[in-house]
Amino acid sequence: MAATHNLEGPDPNRSDPIADLRVVITGGTSGLGLALVHELVARGARVAFVARDPSRVERTASGTGAHGIVGDVSRKEDIHPIALQAVGRLGGLDVLINNASSLGPVPLRPLGDTDCEDLEQALATNLFGPFRLTRALLGALAASAREGRGAVVLNVSSDAAINAYPGWGAYGASKAALHHLSRIWQEELSATKPYHCAGAPAFGGSAAAESSNEAASVGVHQSAHGMRFLSLDPGDMDTPLHALAVPDADPTTLKPPADAARELVGAIERALLDLRSSLQAQPRNSERVEGVATACA
Repeated sequence: MAATHNLEGPDPNRSDPIADLRVVITGGTSGLGLALVHELVARGARVAFVARDPSRVERTASGTGAHGIVGDVSRKEDIHPIALQAVGRLGGLDVLINNASSLGPVPLRPLGDTDCEDLEQALATNLFGPFRLTRALLGALAASAREGRGAVVLNVSSDAAINAYPGWGAYGASKAALHHLSRIWQEELSATKPYHCAGAPAFGGSAAAESSNEAASVGVHQSAHGMRFLSLDPGDMDTPLHALAVPDADPTTLKPPADAARELVGAIERALLDLRSSLQAQPRNSERVEGVATACA
């Protein structure tokens, strides 16, 4: 099952496993996403981030040294260009952080007053976007796991995924779906039998991107010892998204995004150390398992 709500800090007495990690972050120009970019770059990771606004992407890239990618995860047609750019710039992928989020209707309103289009937008950003991007990058992540580096997908969740808050219907429902999707991903990757998926620009070897027009139908088997799905709630933060949702909130009562970023990176670190320890304890499998990035019908 996906891990939840385990946000302790890293052990300062270890050599830093975050250094040289290849990480993709969505929603990377503000709030938690921007804080994650800063935290990971400061610890030596190679980071590519995704956001919609070209000027903000350029400004963030210049200020952090991370690779900026202009794209909208809620748009199906943007997913494979994002994946191809990310893997190409990083030379592979160890960690995917699905952070980009949509509140749905703003100001928040009851479900009975929520337009279908607002619910669709929340689902497109908070559920379909992470699902499609994870599928598109699954082969690159599997390659990293195969190489013994370990691979982590972190889906940023919310307590609204668990608790029913009036007015938060679109956001809460979409985050609840993402939270459960994370748990199912983990259970499927823990299975002892291969599963099959069709579609594909494949990322083989060191996750080099092949033609986006190339299709494949490949059996994929990734042990949970090599890949981990996390669904974590960072808490109520002082971010632009929270200010949109609760404009009257006192910022001094909210968690700074930098603190939440350190906690989430600590959870990623512990997952990777656990995965690498498990992989080292296992005999090497001589049979090559191909990763595949799949298109979403």
